[in-house]
Amino acid sequence: LVGGAYSYDSATSRTIAPGITVGGFNVGGMTAEEAQGRLRQDLLGELETPVIARLGDRSWRLGPWQSKVGVDIDGSVEAALARTNGDNFVVRAFRKISGSSLDASVEPAITFSAPAVKRFTARVAKEVDRPATDASLAFTVSAVEPVPSKSGVAIKRGRLNAEVTRALSTPGANRSIKVAVRNLKPKVTTKQLASTYPVVITVDRSNFRLTLFKDLKAVKSYPIAVGQAGLETPAGLYSIQSKQVNPSWYVPNSDWAGDLAGTVVPPGPDNPLRARWMGITAGAGIHGTSEPASLGSAASHGCVRMAVPDVIDLYDRVGVGTPVFIA
Repeated sequence: LVGGAYSYDSATSRTIAPGITVGGFNVGGMTAEEAQGRLRQDLLGELETPVIARLGDRSWRLGPWQSKVGVDIDGSVEAALARTNGDNFVVRAFRKISGSSLDASVEPAITFSAPAVKRFTARVAKEVDRPATDASLAFTVSAVEPVPSKSGVAIKRGRLNAEVTRALSTPGANRSIKVAVRNLKPKVTTKQLASTYPVVITVDRSNFRLTLFKDLKAVKSYPIAVGQAGLETPAGLYSIQSKQVNPSWYVPNSDWAGDLAGTVVPPGPDNPLRARWMGITAGAGIHGTSEPASLGSAASHGCVRMAVPDVIDLYDRVGVGTPVFIA
């Protein structure tokens, strides 16, 4: 009996015991060659099904040639045979003769390219991600218009990477993945815009007007003088950098200043910068003038001139950091 059991066990050593599965596929009762054939067709066929990531009506495909997914078929079958032949030959022979089931599961050795998964996630993110846009101001010579904020969106990269990895490495896993996203909020919303820019100044060089806006609404307009030809008041968006009462005049070192070029004129009757100074950029600023007749013309070295009562009024309404748009 022992000899017969040994001979029977040896003759069936390459047949997998009933009840053994590999990656969820039943290979019980199959020879090694039959199990290899089934796993190549069914298990590998399933693993080579593309992974599809979906978001709304858009989708992205990760094919087996990109993921380099594969499975060790021969090793998986040998592992199933090892489970089959794990007991002593008498027990094995009795189990085989009686047809009893072993009920064991073998996890196949699945491989894929982790860098390919990261590249796939990055490709989805490139097409989906959109940064949030803060609300801003659009300036014209006569108006300050709010540009609405926009919310952004970004995919949850870690989650997508993990779900694609699970789909590639787990037999029977869902290979259609819904892309999860998170909404990005702007730092400055349209509602916050007025409080972010409570006071704004615009300078209309063509019409020689300075307009003060409060809560994005024009509240006062002043006549001004601007830089003469060749010494124009610089256009662009600036801000008030400094404020000073009764400033000294640091005379520009230019032919325009004549004998005073490069000197410093202290406050007093000889100083054309009267009452107030609000510096905006590179030596240019807003100040009161000793030549009120020049208002309404291009006469300065690049500064914005104002009547003394007007510059005092403006000075008290604005602070350092107030935006100044020169059109």
